[in-house]
Order: sequence, then structure tokens, then C-alpha cells
Amino acid sequence: MKKIVSMVCASLLLTASELTTSSSLTLDDAINILKSKNLEIKAASFDVDVAKSDALIISGSNWGKLDFIQDFANSNDAGNVFGFKLSAREATFGDFGAAEFMNATGMNGGVPPASAYTTPPDNLNYPEARNFFQSKLKYEVPLFTGFALTNYSDIMQSMTKMKTLEKEQVVSEKIYQIRKSFYDMALLKNSEKNLNTILENINTLENMTANMIEVGYAKKVDLLEVQAKKGNVQRLINEIKSNEELLYHYISFLLNEKVSEIKTPTHGVSESSLTSDDILHSNLDIKRASTGLEIRKNMVDVSKSSYYPMVGAFAETSTSDNTFLGDADEHKSYSVGARLSWNIFNGGIDNAKFEKSKIEHLKTQTQLQLAKEGIALQVAKIRTEIQTSDSEIQSLEKEFELANEIYINYEGRYREKLSSMSDVIIKQSEQIQKILQLQQAHNKRNERIFALEQLANGEKHDNN
Repeated sequence: MKKIVSMVCASLLLTASELTTSSSLTLDDAINILKSKNLEIKAASFDVDVAKSDALIISGSNWGKLDFIQDFANSNDAGNVFGFKLSAREATFGDFGAAEFMNATGMNGGVPPASAYTTPPDNLNYPEARNFFQSKLKYEVPLFTGFALTNYSDIMQSMTKMKTLEKEQVVSEKIYQIRKSFYDMALLKNSEKNLNTILENINTLENMTANMIEVGYAKKVDLLEVQAKKGNVQRLINEIKSNEELLYHYISFLLNEKVSEIKTPTHGVSESSLTSDDILHSNLDIKRASTGLEIRKNMVDVSKSSYYPMVGAFAETSTSDNTFLGDADEHKSYSVGARLSWNIFNGGIDNAKFEKSKIEHLKTQTQLQLAKEGIALQVAKIRTEIQTSDSEIQSLEKEFELANEIYINYEGRYREKLSSMSDVIIKQSEQIQKILQLQQAHNKRNERIFALEQLANGEKHDNN
């Protein structure tokens, strides 16, 4: 019984898995997958992480640095050997040749000969080789940098914001592409449906023509005309199927996973209710330009730092010996200090850099204003194009309805031998032409609406 229950459960799980896999992908689900799996979005996320790391690097500079330095040396150089002994607090008068000096004077309390003062002491000039171990802990910290570090930190924060905006722009672009792909697929399937209806009508017409030939009411050329038109419609249907397949490949590329079936939107795209002010307020290009202006302002402040003195402090402790950590406590030493450096004159370079920064700041202000005016122009242009597409669609829908009625009328007239098969085929061609024109008009309208929403960094989409 347990085995039977296990087999039934496994079967139910397998069935559920198959149902999940075979279910159509909705636009909402596609957008969620896009945000988590799209490779370009992932790359943009890494850029944001890099910018955050750069900001931490600059922030960390305010805290200075603590280094541990371990030196080892072996030398018989007179200066080095004496310095080694001095660092280890082991220097003696003998290192200066005191014994040789005393021998030269005869140690009799008399007046030393002149040679005693001029003869180089061997102990000092030709010492034996000596090992040197020094363990040092050193801390350095900037106290005042003319506000340079503060401004650089602000710049890095703005750069992080810039990379975040660039990532949002990539996300917005990819959402635009996936939405457009879903609506393009809906239009393709609608056109395919209409063409299949026409193909059914042609099949009916073909059978009717064949029957009329048998009773002598039609000619073979009429049947050939019908069959030629049938082949043309089948070719159009095959082209649409190929475009659908290509679109599935593109959707799979965007989502970075295989997609073989989607749930297409059931209605057209509604025009955005966003005002021009809304779009200008949320537009990413304008936000990036504004962030760039912040960076330029900070760069002006950075250039001012050259006029200020730089102040830093340090503290270190060390121990030295001819063995590693030998008599470390007795041989330890410390140093503390500070340094002020102030460039008084450098040929006017600092002033030139400051003036250059101000000019670049003014240039960025101009670019920001240009970006705002450019976006406003795009918004006005897109709205005009949407209105034109709406009028075109309304006109084409009426023309398509008329073309259908005319075709039905001519098909009836052909049965009554009041018109030729050529007339029927011509009217059917007009019917097909209107289908293709409607698809192109809807495509253009959808693309323009998506472009308008993209300008506002919008993620508006239909839940279907």
C-alpha cells in the first residue's frame, strides 16, 4: 500500500510539473524573470557594486592606515652596522674606535700624538657583518586635506547614484523591449487569425469554383486564380509563423531562458496618462544629467583644496635587534609627529585647474538644460505620432470592415456570374492589404506609447 501511495504522489507531482512547464508565460511573470535573469541587467548591477566599493575606498582614507613592517638585513657597511646598533640601543664607545685611540695615546696621561686623532679607527670603518631585525607598527592619518577627501567622498556617492540610474535605465529599456515583444506577438497572432479566416474563405471559394467548372459555369483559369491567391495567403501565414518563432527566440534571449509559449495581451495598449511634467520629473536622462552636475560642483570644490595646507599625523613604535624580537622590550622605541605642507606657488597651475572646473560646471548646467528641452521635444513629438496612429487605425478599421463587405458581395456576385474571378481576387487582395496595414499601424502606435512610458522610466504594464 505504501508503494502504491508513493507512486500516486510521484505521478501527481510529475503531472503538476508538466502543467507548470507547459503553461503560458504572462507579461507580469516575464518582467519579473527579466529583472532577475537578464544578463545586461546583471552586468549593470555589478557596475553599481563596483561604484559602492569605490565609495568605501575613499571613505576609508579618512581613517588613515596602520602598517606592520618587518625588516631583515645583513650588512658590513659601516653606516648600516652602526645604525643597526644604534637602533638596537647597543652602540658603544668601542664602535667609535675608543680602544684604538687609547692605545695610540699610550694610556700614560701624556699629550696624545697628532696621529691618534687622524688615524681612522678600524672598528668604526671596517666592522664585522651584522644581522638586523626590526619590527615596526606605524599609523598615519590625514588631519586636514583642504576638504578634498570630503568632496571626493561626495563624488563617489554621486557616482554610485549615477551607476544606479544607469542600471534603472537598462531595466527600463529591457522592460520596454519585452512589453513590445508581447504586444508584437499579439498582433502577429491576430493577423494570422484573420489570414486563416481568409484562407478558409479561399478554400470555400476553391471548392465552389471546382463545382462550377464541373457544371460549366466557370473556367479552369478561375480555379488557377483562386489557387494562386491561396498560395499567396499561405506564404503570408508562413512568414508570420517565422516571425513568431524569431520573436520567441528574442524573448528567450531577453529572459535568459527558453520560452516556447506566452500569454499575449487581450487588448491594445492604453495611452499613458502621464503629463509632460511627470515625464520630465522622472526621466532618467535628466536625473543622470542632474547627478553629473552634482559631480561637477564637487570637482570645483576639489580644485579649491589646492589653496589649503595639508596636515597629517603619524605615530610608530618599533623594536630592533640582531635577532628576531631579541630583547624586544629593552630595544623598543617610538616616534610621533605631524607634518604641514602648503604649496605657496606653482606657476598658476592651481588657479588654472580651478577655472577649468568652473567652466566644466557651467557646461554641465547647459547640458542639463539641453536635456530637459530635448526630452520635452521628444514627448511632444511622440504624443503627436500617437494621435496620428489613432486616426490611422480608426480609418483602417473602417476600411477593413468595408473591404470584408465588398469581398462578400463580390463572392456572391461571382456565384451569380455577375463578376469575374479576377474581380473577386482583387477584392480579396485589398482585404489582405488592410490586415497588414492595420498590423503595421498598431505596431507603430504600441511602440510610441512604450517609448513615452520609457521616457518616464515607467514600468506600467497590463495584467493579462
